[in-house]
Parts: sequence; structure tokens; C-alpha cells
Amino acid sequence: MKRQRNSRNKLLIFTTLLLIVVIIIGVYYATKLIHSEQAPANESPIITNPSGKKIMDSKKNQISSPEKLVEETFSLSKEGKVPNIPFVSGKTEWKEVNKEWGKSDHISKTAKGRYEEYKNHHSTIGYADQTVNDIRSYDAELQNISLNEIKKTGGEPDVIRYYKDSTHDQIILVYHENTSTDLLWVLPVKTEQEPNPKVDHISLYTQIEKKPNQQAQVEKKPNQLESKTISEVTSKMSLEDKIGQMILAGISGTTMDANAKQLIGQFHVGGIIFYKYNFETPAQVIQLVNQLKAGNSSSLPLLLGVDQEGGRVTRLPGGLVNFPPNKQIGQVNNPEFSYKVGTLLGHELKEFGLNLDFAPVLDINSNPNNPVIGDRSFGNNPEIVSKLGIQTMKGIQSQNVITTIKHFPGHGDTSVDSHQELPIVNKSLKELKELELFPFDRAINQGADVVMVAHILLPQLDKTNPGTISKAVMTELLRKHLGFTGVIITDDMTMGAITGHYDIGKAAVESVKAGSDIILVGHGYNNVVKIISSIKTAVENGEISEKRLNESIGRIIQLKRKYSINDTKVGNPDINGINNSINSLLNDYLQ
Repeated sequence: MKRQRNSRNKLLIFTTLLLIVVIIIGVYYATKLIHSEQAPANESPIITNPSGKKIMDSKKNQISSPEKLVEETFSLSKEGKVPNIPFVSGKTEWKEVNKEWGKSDHISKTAKGRYEEYKNHHSTIGYADQTVNDIRSYDAELQNISLNEIKKTGGEPDVIRYYKDSTHDQIILVYHENTSTDLLWVLPVKTEQEPNPKVDHISLYTQIEKKPNQQAQVEKKPNQLESKTISEVTSKMSLEDKIGQMILAGISGTTMDANAKQLIGQFHVGGIIFYKYNFETPAQVIQLVNQLKAGNSSSLPLLLGVDQEGGRVTRLPGGLVNFPPNKQIGQVNNPEFSYKVGTLLGHELKEFGLNLDFAPVLDINSNPNNPVIGDRSFGNNPEIVSKLGIQTMKGIQSQNVITTIKHFPGHGDTSVDSHQELPIVNKSLKELKELELFPFDRAINQGADVVMVAHILLPQLDKTNPGTISKAVMTELLRKHLGFTGVIITDDMTMGAITGHYDIGKAAVESVKAGSDIILVGHGYNNVVKIISSIKTAVENGEISEKRLNESIGRIIQLKRKYSINDTKVGNPDINGINNSINSLLNDYLQ
């Protein structure tokens, strides 16, 4: 009995010990499993791109959404940065890029500067001298972003540009991130097959101000617009300088003759208007433009303007393919087409070294007997004229060329040519607002730079004075009623509507008193001399205050500063390239 009881005790002890061991092992593995499942996410393996930035979590196994990447791109751009690239536009120097990434795969030089390509990093870095000023990223993640996703996060762009050559047809959305830096999203132009295209690349471009020693190499003299306030510039100008800036003068020949030298060397006129008789060949135009720029002895650069509307009003030489008249563009009634036409008009001027286009025409062709507007108008529908005119204006502006909306307050209902005689439009302000003023009001709200006032008598606004010498039209209607704060320029004061009824010197004085900023004197050196003399006398005898001149000078300086106008010389235009672009555009929209 005793031996049997001992055996049972031993078996119980063994069973208990075995159970304890099993429990310990079970607890051990259970604890390990729990710890494994609760491991922190940041301990998971991370996949990085070449710059070391995290782009994907292997646990989540997915790349950040395009929407988040768009947000990140816009956010970083305000600091001069691009996703996955460690450099800062406008700050990083070439030696830092070279140290970080080594030698580039390819170097190219353009008019904008030097560009170095890094294939492994899917990027190209541009330089102004030795400072990074353009970061272009072709990153695969960015190329997964669509047009709609960009606009959803960034809203409508500040500027839309287009680029087309034999291999590219692109739209460029430009967002002004700060005063000196633009973020550009470059995508294929949308089509019926692909209405929501995806990004080709982005560009973060910073305008870098030249240092004094660099400036001297590029320009003949320092540009006061870049470094001083408007009041500082104005305070150092003589009375003669101020009056000169308020004149845009025509010249008579194809070379810089003695009169042209006087206009820019002695009278310091603010700019020159060119006509078809001033232009013979592209090479001759470039020579003339460069001579005028070099001969300008004013501290302020020249406005160089031309009527390049397309249709029957064109000035540039060299066999350029002409655009259809605005009437035909109005019949197409496609805002995108109008924008692209404007872009190429601006491009034409820029190629010839010009910076001011007397376009677009915003007159509504409501009178079929109109002898001066006709097919220069987009049509007789105010909505179409507004929509297409504004897009043309924005296209021209996208090329850094100043626009002029004309002929305020509307030349469309006249039956007399103001080149010969003074037209009369007997409409009330209410009637004008319902038709003629509609496109001008819209364009002013959309950023019009310059308004050209017409030689039209509007008896219900001013019984005796045409628009160009009427305070009721320029100050009360245009400035106060429509809220225009830009530059007001007269139509050519040598036209019959003025010279047939007024002394040109007195008319110019009345125009300044009424509110114009620039007097356009298209023809006759002696007319320019007389107008300058008349305005100077009016200031000296107290008829015009110098404060009144300063108001106009401030607006003129602000305009020249906005468009970075300068007297830098230009090279020969690429006529074939321009024509190829025009032909391609016309084939796309008019076939």
C-alpha cells in the first residue's frame, strides 16, 4: 500500500511540473506574438529615393496620393524648393549642387542661362551665373499628377502659357509663389482623347537680380526701376524729363536719323511707335531697335510699340504668316484659340525687341457702316468681344509684352473715320454701359495695362471736347466710374479728328489736364517739339501742376517696372520658328 501511494505522488508531481512547463512555454510565445503585432510603424523598413527622402512605407505598401503631393509641391515652392530635390531656387550655388550630386550628364546654354541635366535624379538645374534659379523635376510621382488635381489644390493659375514645336504641344500653368519665384506645371495640351492630361515636368523659376557689376555688363546704364522707389526716381527727374516720358513719338525713316537722335537724346521721350514704313527687313528692324536702345540717354528705358493686331493691321516685316482678322476669330469663338493667337502676337513683338502692342481691339462692331473698325472687331456681340478680347490680351501679356485695349469708350458705332474727321456718338452713359463699355469694364477687371482713348465726341458726356481731351471721359468715366488705375494713352494726336479742329499744342495741354498719361504723336518731328514746348509752358505758368505730371510719371514707371522693360540689345528673330507655330495653330483651329 505504501509503495502504491508513493507511485501516485510521484506521478502527480511529474504531471504538475509538465503542466507548469507547458504554461510557461505558452505564455512565452503568446507574449512574443503580441509584441510582434504591436511593433511601432516607424520600425518598418522604409524605401527612399536617391536624395534619401521617404517616399513609401513597406507596411502600407503605397505611395503618397497625388493630391498630397500637389499640396506638398505648392507648399515647398513658397520656400524655393521642389519635392525630392535638396536645393533651393535663388539660393543654392553651383558648387553645392556639384558636391551633392557630382558632375552632370549634360550641359546646355540658352538665352535664359546654363542648364545641367542629372538623369539619375530625373531633374535639370538651371543657373543664373553660379546660382540655381530654375529647378526642373521629371520625377515619376509628379508625372502621375493630372491637370484637374493641380487646379483642385492650386486653383486657377495666375498665367497660362503655351509652347509648341515639332515634338511638343504643351500648356504651362504659372503660379506666382512670391515676388520673384514662379511655379510652372508643364503638361500636354488637353485633347478630346485626353481631356485631363498628366504632368510632363515642373519648373520652379526664380528671377535673380543682377549684381551691380553684372548689370554693367548687360546694360549701358543702371536701371533705376529695379533699385529705387517711384518717388525717388521722380524726385531726380527734371521737368523736361517728366514731359518727355509722357510722349510716345513716331519717327520718319528706317534708320536712327538726326530727328530720332534728338527725340531720345535731348527730349528723352518715353517711347517710340513704329509704322509699316519704318520696317523693311528683320535685320533692319533689329538694327534700328538696338540703335534706339543704345541712344536712349534717359535714366528710364524706352517703350517700343507697334500696332500688331493681326488681320489687316500688322506692321512687322519678314514674310510672317498673318493671322485672320478678329471678325473671323470671333466666328470661331474659342477662348483657347484667342489666347494662343495673343501668345504668338506677343512672341512676334518680343522676337523683334519690342515691348508694347497696341492691341487688342475691344470695339463692338455695332454699326455695319463703320469705316475704321469693321473686321478689326471680334463682332457685334459684347459677350464674345469681351471673352475673346480678354483672352487675346492675356496671351500677349504672357510673353511679357504690354497690351493696350482700344479704342475707349468704343469706336464701333461711328460712321466717320477719326483719321480724317471727328466722329460723334450721341449715347447716354446708360446706353454706353449696356454696349460699348461692357468689354472695357471686363478687361480692366482682368488686368488691362494701358487704355487707348479715341478721338470721339460724346455730347451727352462732354458737349465740346472729344474723349482724348475730355475730363468727363478720362477722369470721371475711365478712372472713377470704371476704376482704371493703369496708364491712359491718347490715340494719335496728329489724326484729322484733332488737327482739323484744334491747335495740336493746346490739344495736348488740355489732354494732360483732362487726365491722359501719355500723348501719342505718331507723325511729324515738329509736332513732338510743339507739344513738349506747349506742355512745358503750361507747367511754368501754373496751368498744369508738377504734381499732376508726377501722377502720370508714377503710373508710367510702375508699368515699365511691372514688365521689366530694359534697353538690352536683341538678336535676329526666328522667322521660320514663328511661322511654323502660326501655321500649326491655324491648322489646329481653322481646318
